[in-house]
Amino acid sequence: MLLDLLSQKERAPAECVITVDGVEISELYPFLLEVTVECGRTEAAAATLTLETRRNEQGTWTVQDAGILEPWARIVIAAAFGSRQEEIMRGYIREVRVETPQDAGAAQVRVECQDDSIRLDRTHQRRTWGTADLPSSDTLALMDILSAYGLSPHPDNGPGQDRLVGVAQDDTDIKFLKARAEFNGYELIFREGRVYFGPMRLDEDPQGTIMVYAGAETNCLSLSVRADGHQPDAVAYDAPADSGDTVDSPEPVRSDLHLLGTTPADSSAAGLEDFVWRMSAEAGADAQRLQALAQMKINDLDIHRIQGEGELDGTLYGHVLQAGLPVPVDGLGERMSGIYYVDSVSHSFTPQGYRQRFRLLRNAYGDNLDSVSGLAGALAGVL
Repeated sequence: MLLDLLSQKERAPAECVITVDGVEISELYPFLLEVTVECGRTEAAAATLTLETRRNEQGTWTVQDAGILEPWARIVIAAAFGSRQEEIMRGYIREVRVETPQDAGAAQVRVECQDDSIRLDRTHQRRTWGTADLPSSDTLALMDILSAYGLSPHPDNGPGQDRLVGVAQDDTDIKFLKARAEFNGYELIFREGRVYFGPMRLDEDPQGTIMVYAGAETNCLSLSVRADGHQPDAVAYDAPADSGDTVDSPEPVRSDLHLLGTTPADSSAAGLEDFVWRMSAEAGADAQRLQALAQMKINDLDIHRIQGEGELDGTLYGHVLQAGLPVPVDGLGERMSGIYYVDSVSHSFTPQGYRQRFRLLRNAYGDNLDSVSGLAGALAGVL
């Protein structure tokens, strides 16, 4: 059966594969001490390569004189699971640092890298998006900017704002896109040559299951989860009245996020007074903008009600855990097991193996693993 065939997970040790300008750096692998990659849904992915370096009789150093690791060289870092590879990060070498302490045997080269977003931070741009005769939109601005760098918009991108008129850009392209993402309450994630510009993808097909205390199927080395009860159930704001100096006080805004569980983790069922925070006024914001800001704020508070931190054995997990996508967690009981959202992942390759430290978010209690639909759900814990 297909399920039987696909459930044969490769148990070969995970390996780090690095290519620079399209060529694998095989000759430098013997000097590689550690590779770390920090990936998150709010910041650019960044990597650090640490290599030992040696000087020969002619005074030439094995690493820094190899002519391979140079600033602005294109770099791709992937994890290999047997014959299968999954990309962790692609981008550019940002900085190369040579360290020569008193002990010559401890000389090292550290290589700092950043994802494709760094290329969008090279040139200051001054332009205006949209005119009264020809309005623009966030989608058009994104496509126009990305095309100049050979990047593609993700097919699941959000629409952002349309009919933009007179939106000024007086900064680099990446800072402008970050500002537009923040304005819309969107994530901005660069991965595999595509750029995701959209809301949290809570209802996407989940990744491979994180297994806790599952015998031979265990892949999670450690996991701690905490529920923060001091997150409000709603956010209120004061909107300008149609006339005069008074303000209207509309109904508090509540989260509209997809529920990652069976029971909301808010305090609405506690029998207490309504838990509402009031948002500070923003100068020049109209009622529609204030409503949008309140929605963004309560959604962000809502997804942080339950937070988890832990570490995976990358070989046993058999996948690259991705930030900005949901992941099932099994083995925490009826209340805490279920679908979580991946906030950040720190990948580490050392002589001890491949580890992935992660941070998870959730807005509900209850084991909802049975709700994972389709073939992807059926195989979530075995692929």
